[in-house]
Amino acid sequence: MTAQSTVARGTRSRWLAYWRPLSLLTRRDLKVRYSTSALGYLWSILDPLVMSLIYWFVFTQVFERSVGEEPYIVFLLTALLPWVWFNGSVSDSTRAFLKDVKLVRSVALPRSIWVNRIVASKGVEFLLSIPVLAVFAVATGAQVNINLLLFPLAIILQTALCVALGLILAPLVVFFRDLERAAKLVLKFMFYASPIIYSTADLPEALQPWAALNPLSGIFSLYRAGFFPDQLNWMLVAGSVAMTALLLVIGSLVFRRTIGSALKEL
Repeated sequence: MTAQSTVARGTRSRWLAYWRPLSLLTRRDLKVRYSTSALGYLWSILDPLVMSLIYWFVFTQVFERSVGEEPYIVFLLTALLPWVWFNGSVSDSTRAFLKDVKLVRSVALPRSIWVNRIVASKGVEFLLSIPVLAVFAVATGAQVNINLLLFPLAIILQTALCVALGLILAPLVVFFRDLERAAKLVLKFMFYASPIIYSTADLPEALQPWAALNPLSGIFSLYRAGFFPDQLNWMLVAGSVAMTALLLVIGSLVFRRTIGSALKEL
């Protein structure tokens, strides 16, 4: 057996040792969440769907809309559905260790799994909500273009962003409990600071450069590009990649340096 094959088998073993419990915990989260619900996973799509319909009604039936593109309901859903994933992942990551203290203490698993299982379960809910977007796209006659192939890239980039923020928040909340409430306030601000009910092109010129500092701007640009090619902005995408990479580095450092003390504090 060559050294190269030994390394490859060791890497595969470590990957399986991480993937199997992550998959198990993700399925457990989803089952627990919907075990007592009659509608099951449909609740995961009702929230963004109702929000989209409200904003659609307000901006198309009540007020004269000057933002976004037609069909506006598709424009909304292409950002609201991933926003629900992002919002849920970040919000729940603040309790990644506090929610299952006994399991975190007793089970010998890589501690990052407790963050990644949240991102994964919320990501599964997002994937299950995509048919809703497809239905509205067909019903409203939305045009699809080759940029729809960028959808998986947006998913990968958003996964990395959610993991990065989770790695930062999960251990720090153990020491600073007020950080949980602070995170929820920041998320409320980010909803309106992110191009969800509008696009970055709708912002005043003085504010458009600041949009690049929000990693969600480029991610939403990728999601929308398959239906609205004018929404694709590679400058914003590059900014999202750079910010996500930076947050991943910061998240890894924060997690490694604080996880030991955080476990003792639990």
